[in-house]
Amino acid sequence: MTSLIFDGAALETLYTGTEWGEGPVWIGALDSLRWSDIPNDRILQYDEASGETRVFRAGAEFTNGRTLDLEGRVVQCSHGRRSVERETSVDGSTPPQTLVDRWNGVRFNSPNDVVVASDGTVWFTDPPYGIDPSEREGHAAEPEYEGCFVFRLDPATGVVDPVITDMIHPNGLAFSRDEKTLFVSDTGFYAGSAAARHIRAYDVDVRGATCSNGREFAVVRPGASDGFRVDVEGRIWTSSEDSVQVLSSTGEVLERIPIPEKVSNVCFGGASGRDLYVTASTSLYRIRTTTTQAPRAPRP
Repeated sequence: MTSLIFDGAALETLYTGTEWGEGPVWIGALDSLRWSDIPNDRILQYDEASGETRVFRAGAEFTNGRTLDLEGRVVQCSHGRRSVERETSVDGSTPPQTLVDRWNGVRFNSPNDVVVASDGTVWFTDPPYGIDPSEREGHAAEPEYEGCFVFRLDPATGVVDPVITDMIHPNGLAFSRDEKTLFVSDTGFYAGSAAARHIRAYDVDVRGATCSNGREFAVVRPGASDGFRVDVEGRIWTSSEDSVQVLSSTGEVLERIPIPEKVSNVCFGGASGRDLYVTASTSLYRIRTTTTQAPRAPRP
């Protein structure tokens, strides 16, 4: 197979200084990459034109995964506030708005990663890492419901419902190009379930309101899949212990991009959309690819 890395491209280190970098999103309107340094409770922003990184927001309440909504606004997960929120200003001069912080009268564990579907609904995972007693990524607390679910929020109505309830620690997630399949990684091995370090696939019904037929899609080694993205050809670009792995639409490993430390997440960006940004333990990396991220499916 022809490499998916642009001919002659090399891995670049764009920034070093995080304790655990996560939640990257490319903001085309700013030509910038925004991501989190969760244990240091801050959001960072890399400017492509200048090559400089600045602190976008300190005291961010341990934000993690983020994406853009249909209007181009940043939607992100907050471990500290145990919520999904939306940035209300590009420059950070106003605080983010809480979209949802509870279900059925109880608080979430700590929303972790998020995607927005073509109909504007917000889908997010809710493992317990932000309420861990260590307080490394949030504030220690007891869970208020049994389990860790994947939820779907309809911002138009405010209705939030669990759509996946059979995983240990649902973590990263992404839709297939046609939004008929939802992929979700399970990092439940942290809770002692050795088998839970895989990506599962679920069928999404035509109304986009429920998931069914959960099955194992791929097992990622070494380490596990945390965050990932789907490209225009339906391939999955996922984090692992020592590399970014590119998986085929049927789960086979097509390519590995070595990274010198543990990888947390990835996203596509840059002027061409072909730059792969990689967040890892201490650093932000970039490498030019021959593909781009899959666009949202046409609105239903």
